[in-house]
Amino acid sequence: MKNDKMKNQYRVNEQIRVREVRVVGDDGSTVMPTRQALDIARDKGVDLVEISPNAQPPVCRIIDYSKFLYQQKKRAKELKAKQVRQEVKEIRFGPQTDDHDYNFKLKHAKEFLEEGNKVRAFVFFRGRSILFKEQGEVLLLRFANDLEEYGKVEQMPALEGKKMFLYLSPKKAGVAKKSQQKMDRERREAEAKGQTKEEGATESAETPANGGLFANAKNGADALKKLQK
Repeated sequence: MKNDKMKNQYRVNEQIRVREVRVVGDDGSTVMPTRQALDIARDKGVDLVEISPNAQPPVCRIIDYSKFLYQQKKRAKELKAKQVRQEVKEIRFGPQTDDHDYNFKLKHAKEFLEEGNKVRAFVFFRGRSILFKEQGEVLLLRFANDLEEYGKVEQMPALEGKKMFLYLSPKKAGVAKKSQQKMDRERREAEAKGQTKEEGATESAETPANGGLFANAKNGADALKKLQK
């Protein structure tokens, strides 16, 4: 079935009914009347195969058709073998996940994204724990923020039944860089080290944890929309 489909993909010999074609080979290409190209192919005991019908004029090769199909099949097989299969890896949280468990799962998520896989993180609400759905949303937003150098958000946290999902896709290798948000946070931390205890206490009272990013789920969602770009 596959071979029949490939055979029907190309026009050969008398099936090529345009007035002229561009014949390509190892020594270059030449535009000539189709009848002339057919005569050359016939004299060599091979075929005239149309490989690019939309070109002006259509592009053809003078080659044994069976050999041509074998080359195309081999090239397609090699290309498929080189393609990296992308999987979706799941990371599961509870609405009240502790820091140790969180960091363990964060490490695995980084590895998944670096390997080129997508990550589907979700918080599972069991029974009355659905009352903590906002807490689960903040957890997922924090997770996305901590992975901003490795992946981008495909879908913001959304509740589906008893689960709230967050989808992340890997960033291209070599383009991961610090976001402006993270650089600002590091700058504030560096400045804080040079302040007196009194000044540090004042800043702590005025500035929520993480620079206010996760003061509530709404603010976290607004800030993380930048990660989708």
